[in-house]
Amino acid sequence: MMRGNVAIITGGGTGIGAATAVELASAGMRVAVVGRRPGPLAEVAARIAAAGGEAVDCPADVSDYAAMERVVVDTVARWGRLDLVVSNAALHDVSSVASGDPAQWRRVVETNVLGGMHVVRAALPEMHRQGSGHLVIVASVSGRVTYVGEPAYVASKHALVAFGECLRQEVSPHGIRVTLIEPGLVETPFIDNPFARELKKTVTPLQPEDCARAIRFAVEQPPHCAINEIVIRPVNQVL
Repeated sequence: MMRGNVAIITGGGTGIGAATAVELASAGMRVAVVGRRPGPLAEVAARIAAAGGEAVDCPADVSDYAAMERVVVDTVARWGRLDLVVSNAALHDVSSVASGDPAQWRRVVETNVLGGMHVVRAALPEMHRQGSGHLVIVASVSGRVTYVGEPAYVASKHALVAFGECLRQEVSPHGIRVTLIEPGLVETPFIDNPFARELKKTVTPLQPEDCARAIRFAVEQPPHCAINEIVIRPVNQVL
């Protein structure tokens, strides 16, 4: 079902994005790996090629809408179609409301919220033309609960969850599926901070590959079936 289909994955150089690119390529999908840093993207594309898959690295910043339009245009020009977008690019911030850096908050919102909206907006015309497609938005359990220590990040993920539900209601009549993936603590560069290190004292993090398998599960469903939401936590994570 997935062989020969085409995916764009943002935040594809590391963590969940990289694991998802490798997972989907192993199922026969052709993958455009998008991110800000060329080096990690090239490494992921090379890893996929070495395993017999097909991938292209696309350095671009999701906060730049014109860049996302170019990624979509180039991907369709290369492979003739666009079946899947995995919107995964994100920034993190550990702070308090009283002492946080507003400039960093802006970067978090521009990447996590507007970045996700940008890549979806850029992809929709092609999916509407095809009458099919799948939009996967990587949010977080932080988009379902609130707590002290990551206010901008929590707010951004709540916004993504709301956007994903608005999106589902809009595009479902057009044959386009929407899935929200909401992981708990995942072993990625994000958790190299005091807040996450404290949580790791009691919680064994998920691996990026765990999230990639959840995404593949949603994508592999038959066209009439939409997995709208997957929450995936470490067994011993309560929040």
